[in-house]
Amino acid sequence: MVTTAERKRWHAVFRLLERDERVFAVLLAVAMVGGLATLGLVPLRPRQAIDLYSLVFWFGAYKVGIFALVTVTPQATRAIFLGALAIDLLLVFVLLTLTGGGDSLFYLLFFPLVAVNAYYFGPWVGLSAALVAGGLYTLSAWLMPPWVGWTPAMILAALVGLPAVTLGLVADRERRARSEVERLNSEVTGTLTRLQAAQEELLVAERMATVGRLSLKVAHEVRNPISAIELNAEILQDIVGGQAGTEADEAKALVAAIRDQVKTLDALTEEYLTFARFPRPHFEEESVNDLVRELADFIRPVATRQGLTVRVETDAEVPLLEIDRGLLRQAFLNLVKNGLEALSRGGELTLTSRRDGDAVELTVADSGGGIPDDVGRRLFEPFFTTKPQGTGLGLSITRQITEEHGGEIRWTSRPGSGTRFTIRLPLTKIHA
Repeated sequence: MVTTAERKRWHAVFRLLERDERVFAVLLAVAMVGGLATLGLVPLRPRQAIDLYSLVFWFGAYKVGIFALVTVTPQATRAIFLGALAIDLLLVFVLLTLTGGGDSLFYLLFFPLVAVNAYYFGPWVGLSAALVAGGLYTLSAWLMPPWVGWTPAMILAALVGLPAVTLGLVADRERRARSEVERLNSEVTGTLTRLQAAQEELLVAERMATVGRLSLKVAHEVRNPISAIELNAEILQDIVGGQAGTEADEAKALVAAIRDQVKTLDALTEEYLTFARFPRPHFEEESVNDLVRELADFIRPVATRQGLTVRVETDAEVPLLEIDRGLLRQAFLNLVKNGLEALSRGGELTLTSRRDGDAVELTVADSGGGIPDDVGRRLFEPFFTTKPQGTGLGLSITRQITEEHGGEIRWTSRPGSGTRFTIRLPLTKIHA
């Protein structure tokens, strides 16, 4: 029975052999060391005897070193294997020379050496290695008489080279097929991911459409009672306004509170209606710089009462754009309101317009505490809010308006360093 420790050990071995380069190093080592040990079973002449056990041991240690080198420096794998191929060819040549030259059986080591390298490097390296092997065999036979002639060397080169080229071609075809399969698999995975995302977006869109229709119905139903309450509260305020006394003052305060809450409810209803019944934009040539300055002047009294500093930076290079001024003002104002709420205890709010290549960027930056990560992930989710009186529709409406203008909204935030929202609009038309 295999224990957990043994299983983990084998898993570690398999993980080590996941890369093709390591598998190649192991296969080449097995082929060469195994071939060397097998040929060592053939008895040699006394004057050509070698210490086979030591040779196999050191050759195996050399292959382990190649494996370790490839593992440590994978970026130099090809150069390492080419160097190892040259060393292996020279080692076989030395073995041939020491064991009889043309009469030695160790020339058979050229076969696995060239074949395995041809599989890894391709047919041309395999053919080159086969020609080198034939040349080394010829040189060995010339150094250790008797001379066997050129015919055995040519036969060796052919018998080693032809299978090597064939194996290299097959390996190249297999690699191309595997690359194609991986490419198709990547495309299928990407398609499935996009389909899943589209399905989720469709579910969200259907849910939001249902919520939108419900919001529209509720807002319509609530609007008339709100108007009636507002009208009656106004009449009641006129009635108690002309009276004096403690109870009259208390009644005035109560009526004022009622009217404030009614106004808040009316504003919420209007926001729901805007979200559920988004108006069709009407584009006209407008100056976004003027829009930024006008909004800054609009919110400056409120900001001053909060002890805030409002800074405006406009770029003279920003041209006139075709925009729906009312909708874009609402989108930008939603961002400004969020900035003001983030700076309830003081700070600086910066409104910026600038040209950035083929686009114009409108930015609202505050020096507040930033947005937490858990909140940031849900910022543009409809009806998500962290405010007690919020609807969770402000940023959703802002993104919707921005997309209607063909733009996009971006944001960045760091804890303690404030938040920056940017509406990026394309330059559809430029006017001098």
